[in-house]
Amino acid sequence: MDTLLDIFSSANFWAAAIRIATPLIFGVLGALLCERAGVLNLGIEGIFVAGAMAGWLAVYLGAGLWGGVLIAALAGAMFGLLHAFLTVILGLSQHVSGIGITLLATSASYFTYRTTLPDVSSPPRIIPYQPIAVPGLSDLPFLGPALFQQTLFTWLALALVALVAFVLYRTPLGLAIRAVGDNPASVEAQGLSVRGLRIGAVVIGSALMALGGAFLTMSAFDAFFFGMVNGRGWICIALVVFASWQPGKALLGALLFGAFDAFQIRLQAEIGQVVPGQVFLMMPYLLSILALVLVARKADYPRALLQPWTKGQRH
Repeated sequence: MDTLLDIFSSANFWAAAIRIATPLIFGVLGALLCERAGVLNLGIEGIFVAGAMAGWLAVYLGAGLWGGVLIAALAGAMFGLLHAFLTVILGLSQHVSGIGITLLATSASYFTYRTTLPDVSSPPRIIPYQPIAVPGLSDLPFLGPALFQQTLFTWLALALVALVAFVLYRTPLGLAIRAVGDNPASVEAQGLSVRGLRIGAVVIGSALMALGGAFLTMSAFDAFFFGMVNGRGWICIALVVFASWQPGKALLGALLFGAFDAFQIRLQAEIGQVVPGQVFLMMPYLLSILALVLVARKADYPRALLQPWTKGQRH
């Protein structure tokens, strides 16, 4: 019990939880936008990889950190546009298209890496974003080192939660996006383009997903290596359901998973000698599944999710 209290009362533990949650925040916001508009984007895992590789490679080639952020977002938007073309324009299966996008984006990223750097034996390093101590706030007891000594990438993720919530619930555009995922016929009756709204949501959502991957290579680490995404995209898909498609709850879900992951790392260091390491690696996923089961039955999902749309269609 003392060990648990020591872990949860540590500012370093919560700082690590926020860092681990940051790529998930980008991913879950992107998936939430897509699904709010009625499109499931299972390409998220591959888009994470593409964002990680594109952002890192851009910085390595001299584009600068913010240039890397922009290029990563453009890479994600490109794959989002392809997914939107296949699902929104052609009306193909969103499941199949999403899996195909994941395979394509992952393979294209690895191919680009190998062809651009054919002779390297270990990934080249870049200078990533560094933690910034917010003057005054970073000196606060507990809260200072936990929250106010993060990188700009983390602050961008937190700002985007507020921005997405504002757009969805306080603007006509957000109302249209939510309506197109629930009742697209009503949107068309207002003279708006159902396809245009869905395509825009998928493209922007995919750009946000790619920023989650870019965080891994440009903030959490300083290089791109195979397997670094490690299922984070699939976790984001589950977190959208946990969040009931609401940005505030999405932030909570990402932080919860980040805390689970940070907890298993520290617990493994404390009692790893007597418990197999695989048990600790399973913990954040098992706890996330439990939380998902408890919440998912009450989730209010977008009614037109997975339903293709043709102009003039009525339900």
